[in-house]
Amino acid sequence: MKTRIPTAVLAGVTATAFLAACAGGTKAQDSGGGSGSKTLTLASIDQGSVEDVVKAFEKANPGIKVRYTTSGADQYQQQVRTQLASGTAPDVMSVWPGDGNPGATHVLAKPGYLRDLSDQPWAAKMPEAIRTVAQYEGKTYTAIFGQNGIGAVYNQQAMDKAGLTPPDTWSELLDFCKAAKAKGTPAFALGNQDNWVTQLVQYALVATTVYGPDRDFDKKMQAGQATFAKSPWTTALDKYLTMEKTGCFQQNPLGTNYEASQQLAASGKTLGIVQGNWVIALLKGKNPKGTFTFKALPATDDPSATLIPAAAGAGYGVNAKTKNEKLALKFVNFVMSPEGMNLFAKKQGSLPSLPDTGYAVDPSLTELATFVKANRTVPFMDQLWPDAKVQQTMLSGLQEIFSDQSTPGKVLKEMDADYRAGS
Repeated sequence: MKTRIPTAVLAGVTATAFLAACAGGTKAQDSGGGSGSKTLTLASIDQGSVEDVVKAFEKANPGIKVRYTTSGADQYQQQVRTQLASGTAPDVMSVWPGDGNPGATHVLAKPGYLRDLSDQPWAAKMPEAIRTVAQYEGKTYTAIFGQNGIGAVYNQQAMDKAGLTPPDTWSELLDFCKAAKAKGTPAFALGNQDNWVTQLVQYALVATTVYGPDRDFDKKMQAGQATFAKSPWTTALDKYLTMEKTGCFQQNPLGTNYEASQQLAASGKTLGIVQGNWVIALLKGKNPKGTFTFKALPATDDPSATLIPAAAGAGYGVNAKTKNEKLALKFVNFVMSPEGMNLFAKKQGSLPSLPDTGYAVDPSLTELATFVKANRTVPFMDQLWPDAKVQQTMLSGLQEIFSDQSTPGKVLKEMDADYRAGS
């Protein structure tokens, strides 16, 4: 989930995930040269959150000035490669995890545009799921400070009214959906009119069905030893459709957009919504008196086997050709310090990427934080795909499946073809 999440999500996802969410337009401070040891140049997509981090960094380092620009994800991606190739890039810049867009770690590290950050004190401390997408050929190039998860977000007041509790197993999930439907309140809101939403239930199920038994699935895909069409991706997609047939979602998901799905969950017209944790802030905005809690979406009858997709958000990389390396590393290390990381997490409604930062996790995210700490997470699936085409095929294909214009087998085969073409 790289840049498909709309700007209304939060200031600052997917990630993706919430990566485009922080892209609410273009804002600029003085973007002068900044090549001196007391001036740092920075290009960021974290509009609405990087400002406070810059202020804190400057306060902690008297005499140092950060000259920065913030811009939308799409605009930024169009510019960054050109700037790096022409030698006009800033000292520090936003970099996405994994692969698949012009500003991603693999894309920028491969031609040597980014400084290797493996020698920095935080690099070895990143959890495996985050470290995987921060690296290229075993070296760390991106300082990733936050992460988000996908799961079921429940409206506690609606749950209390229905007399139901969150399910922990697949069988319980189907029974939960049946009970909710019988009470006239569907279990989950689903806004599949916006095609990026279609992937969320699928990703939540794939995490357990595919990666639970095989954490090396992505490596096998990259080696040509596995495919979508002949793997438990088929199981996950079948479970997604089983949820739909069981009545887990409101009527006409394809006629419901992201905004409308939020309203359904916030108002208690559904018991919850399958989304990223970033939706909690939006639900609270629509219902300030509501209590919303993130839980894993079960895909098997073994609760201990459940995994959560947890995405590394965009981080920061250092220009390999910067003449201001010492100051650039100082800023990146501040971002990865408890103070900098917690500032970002608070502003963006996410979780810090490193453990033991002292961050006071919102009670609504307790389960996500627990899964992250226990290493029961996997990256958002598209972050390790060779290019963005695979995801776009999946998104349009899922809409076609819901409108009976395609089949799971056909969509997965098309994804396989795009994966091979991009490898």
